[in-house]
Amino acid sequence: MKKLNIVLTFFMIVILSSFAGCGKKDKTETKNSNPEMEKQFIEFTKNFDAKYVPLYKDANLAYWNAAISGKEEDFNKVAELQNKITAIFSNKDDFGTLKKIYDSKSINDEVQKRELELLYLRYKGNQADPKKLEAINNMQNAVEQKYGNFRAEVNGKKLTDNEIEEKLSNSTDNKELEAVWKAHKKIGTIVADDLKKLVKMRNEVAKDMGYSNYHEMSLKLSEEDPAEVLKLFDELDALTKDAFKGEKDVMDAYFADRYKLKKEELMPWHYQNRFFQEAPKIYKVDLDKYYKGQDMVKLVDDFYKGIGIPVDDLIKKSDLFEKPGKNQHAFCNDMDNEGDVRVLCNVVPNEKWMGTLLHEFGHASYDKYIDNKNLPFILRDPAQTFTTEAIAMMFERGSSNAAWLRDMKVINEEEAKKIAEDAFKSLRLQQLVFSRWSQVMYRFEKSMYENPDQDLNKLWWDLVEKYQMLKRPEGRNEPDWASKIHIATVPCYYHNYHMGALLSSQLFYYICNNVLKTKEYKNQFFVGKPEVGKYLLEKVFAPGAKYYWNDMIEKATGEKLTAKYYAEQFVK
Repeated sequence: MKKLNIVLTFFMIVILSSFAGCGKKDKTETKNSNPEMEKQFIEFTKNFDAKYVPLYKDANLAYWNAAISGKEEDFNKVAELQNKITAIFSNKDDFGTLKKIYDSKSINDEVQKRELELLYLRYKGNQADPKKLEAINNMQNAVEQKYGNFRAEVNGKKLTDNEIEEKLSNSTDNKELEAVWKAHKKIGTIVADDLKKLVKMRNEVAKDMGYSNYHEMSLKLSEEDPAEVLKLFDELDALTKDAFKGEKDVMDAYFADRYKLKKEELMPWHYQNRFFQEAPKIYKVDLDKYYKGQDMVKLVDDFYKGIGIPVDDLIKKSDLFEKPGKNQHAFCNDMDNEGDVRVLCNVVPNEKWMGTLLHEFGHASYDKYIDNKNLPFILRDPAQTFTTEAIAMMFERGSSNAAWLRDMKVINEEEAKKIAEDAFKSLRLQQLVFSRWSQVMYRFEKSMYENPDQDLNKLWWDLVEKYQMLKRPEGRNEPDWASKIHIATVPCYYHNYHMGALLSSQLFYYICNNVLKTKEYKNQFFVGKPEVGKYLLEKVFAPGAKYYWNDMIEKATGEKLTAKYYAEQFVK
């Protein structure tokens, strides 16, 4: 995926720390007041903040610098600071003190109790061999540096990821498409062996902690029940399979004509994307043309200002355009949990990057407007990783929405009416394409961590064929799975993107029905509606991690997380 929210995945990625707590089943139940325990907890948090907060800020700054420069010395600095953070949470004496307070069930204050839950989970997840955690940190940083410095080479010319995507989108030369696609996949051969080692290292830590494997541990430590997540993805598979098959038939007919091939001759490089994770442009509307010559950063600035959550101060601190050696992806990073929030992008004037800007500044607005003046430091994060994805995805959808384009004065009313239906079809196609890609990522990582010694090349293509309905290149036996950076740097996270998509639709329908009092869903996109920002600030952003994620969702929408609004919006 083109988005990477570092703020929720960078620190302690070794054990996928979530800043949400142990979940409803594990919440402490207060029995009685114990002034001594309360005093100890206040003293503990005071000492914790004194050690952790400066390192948190330094590590974020180091990562930011490394992502922009790509230099080895900057990545080494990141590893050094990560290891210092790991040392804090792996301290067994501190964990012993915290566990005694936790087990006493004597913290009564609601915010303090939540703070205790989060701290307990964070420390619990780090009670592994510090040397093993340090080795994982170092290995991951080395692998990430390889991704950051890699450039695909075609006919002696090195290409950025943006240039790869441009060629896959626009070329009709079958040989060129194949060469470009395969050139990008060569990063897989560079990092695959390291990734297999990293998977086994992560599994070893998980087993030391009493878990079956790293995937299981990751979900449980982020308040997610592995069985429930699997059930959800099985339901989503059943929900989207037929709709996707219908759209795949339409795509195949389009591409067979475009490339002068039979349907059965179509290969993965014919679908206009390195991973077929984004919808190809098969409908008449050419959204890219509307963004040529536009000041896309100003559009983002104006949009967020218009809905009452300005981000102009964050834009000034961000790094939004291509540079040599710079990370080619996109992410948002909350540098200090005190308002210094930054976005990294590599913007070019097209619909994809318009959506990416809207997405990343969705993350940024969430981070900026958490109540960091009144919440303890450890609570100054979104309720869960996928809740920030939900906000980012909801706003991202504006880039392909005719109403957003019209209301932002990118196009006029007449043009909006002309493209509205095809623009919605493009958005629906994107949701279906991405839902099937999410199945591949979730199931691949789940199976890989269950058995890292299996034939991962075969596993990858078995899943791609089943869920994306793409044809495996004949005779190909390369580690194409390893060309996806998220497997290395954001492990066991991808399912959160789709859970975010479900919540995004749930929030969208709630806002339309209850904030704007409208049943107009297709031609509505909140432009110039400050009441939307007010609702999000109060109900979603400000609470931070004060509540268990499904409690926050219920408080904000009146319901627990549900797939029914996503189905209503994109499947029916």
